[in-house]
Amino acid sequence: MVAATCACLTLSAQTDFRPMEDENKVVDLTLDSLEKVLTARPEAGSSRKGENPVLFLVGNSTMRTGTKGNGDNGQWGWGFYAHNYFNEDKITVENQALGGTSSRTFYNQLWPDVKKGIRPGDYVIIELGHNDNGPFDSGRCRASIRGISSTDSLVVTLKDGPRKGQVETVWSYGEYMRRFVRETRALGAHPILMSLTPRKRNVTAEGASANRKAGDWEPVRVNETFGLWARQIAEEMNVPFVDLNEISVGKYQQMTSWKLNYHFYLDNIHTSKFGAQLNARSAAEGLMACAHPEVAPLKQMMTGVELPTTGVRRENGNPVVFITGDSTVKNTDRDSTGMWGWGSQADRIFDADKITWINCAQAGRSLRTYLREGRWDKVYNDLQEGDFVLIQFGHNDIGELHRGKHRGEIPGVADTSCVSRVVLKDEAYNEVVYSFGWYLRKFIDDCRQKGATPIIVSLTPRNEWPGGKIERRNDSYGRWYRQVAEETGTTFVDLHNITADALDGIGQEAAREYYCGDHTHTSLRGARLNALGVAIGLRRAGSELARYLK
Repeated sequence: MVAATCACLTLSAQTDFRPMEDENKVVDLTLDSLEKVLTARPEAGSSRKGENPVLFLVGNSTMRTGTKGNGDNGQWGWGFYAHNYFNEDKITVENQALGGTSSRTFYNQLWPDVKKGIRPGDYVIIELGHNDNGPFDSGRCRASIRGISSTDSLVVTLKDGPRKGQVETVWSYGEYMRRFVRETRALGAHPILMSLTPRKRNVTAEGASANRKAGDWEPVRVNETFGLWARQIAEEMNVPFVDLNEISVGKYQQMTSWKLNYHFYLDNIHTSKFGAQLNARSAAEGLMACAHPEVAPLKQMMTGVELPTTGVRRENGNPVVFITGDSTVKNTDRDSTGMWGWGSQADRIFDADKITWINCAQAGRSLRTYLREGRWDKVYNDLQEGDFVLIQFGHNDIGELHRGKHRGEIPGVADTSCVSRVVLKDEAYNEVVYSFGWYLRKFIDDCRQKGATPIIVSLTPRNEWPGGKIERRNDSYGRWYRQVAEETGTTFVDLHNITADALDGIGQEAAREYYCGDHTHTSLRGARLNALGVAIGLRRAGSELARYLK
């Protein structure tokens, strides 16, 4: 037990004064430099537009990772994406969270400045608890007393840190929540309590199940501690409560171990962009589902909570084949003498009485940018059991990682990544870039999670003829496609070689009619040749999708 003086004479029998163990096993030194912190975080209330309300976010690194909170280390807190769900012409979102803070340290060191910007009608979301652990008076000096007692306290003299030597009264986690709530209401604003974001951990042999084997990743609930305590305070004080932990855990439980793992980055608590976006959406969904009357006006200022989709129209209960790719799949597709993508010719190979198709390809995209721009999310959100997805990229994936159009990926199929600083037009941000094979595996894994069938299609050949034969990329993309297909057991349509074989037979001179304007984009005749190659490849591979061909 940490040496401390008990200043309160009344101790409830339920109170446990042992410091809570730091289960996160992560050292976050953000709070140790308040001078740096105060220059990086926005001045409270500075985002306000006219007389509009502000939504203040109070939390730790799961809400705002690092001092800047901009993902420069590959980690993002969900507060970075929270504004996506609010109409900023009606309300602004201000992320006042800071990594390394507990309910105790945020209340003592940062809350006084946040309160200066709060006005009547504002909202304050409070999600704290990840760091309410460790010693009371040494190390990070941030632990609160476990539970929700309103009377128990400890008086401690801080032994470490920038506040060394100061005497401080430590209260329970629940009491700090009460104080946030009372003081928010005293300012005429509306407090909202949320439970913590989930962590991840490895499944033990004892915890293995049909869905998770030993060594797999699983999400961690906190409903027996901080989630329970936050809910209890919300009920006691009649405050809106969103069980963020439970909503996000429900989503994580639907994922494979591999997918769950990449929703975190570098450790088991801090999220990648994927995890941060998931938690931000969970928070928004939780607010929309909250029946507390204080949340009703806030809901009127929310937007974008419905999942984005492709808008595909399903017909007669038939499955849908989603076609994804670049300009070789979808181009202008209208001028008989212009450029055409083979996806425009899907009606020549698929039977409309049996299956519906939608061409979701977009010119100029790589796997990386197709995902970054949210195009893949629209496909993923529309997928249903029995659907098919054709995945064909490669022409734009060879670009630079850190310059130009920022669409290149790490060559190969390794499960690796790096952080890239993206500067496009007037926008600059950080992005984690993965390998070509990683993106393929992600798309494949996403399809299977929805019960859809992914099919890899190799890129179309370019109109280049080294040595009198059309170019082949079997030592790079061709090899990577095959490696991922074999590793994941995914059907592979080798359109690259099917079309190349046909053009070799046609000859270099005659093959010019199959291209338009350059060595990559096809004419209408070339698009039809590639579409036929897809059909041939599906039959050769014994794909279930071949049943729906004409």
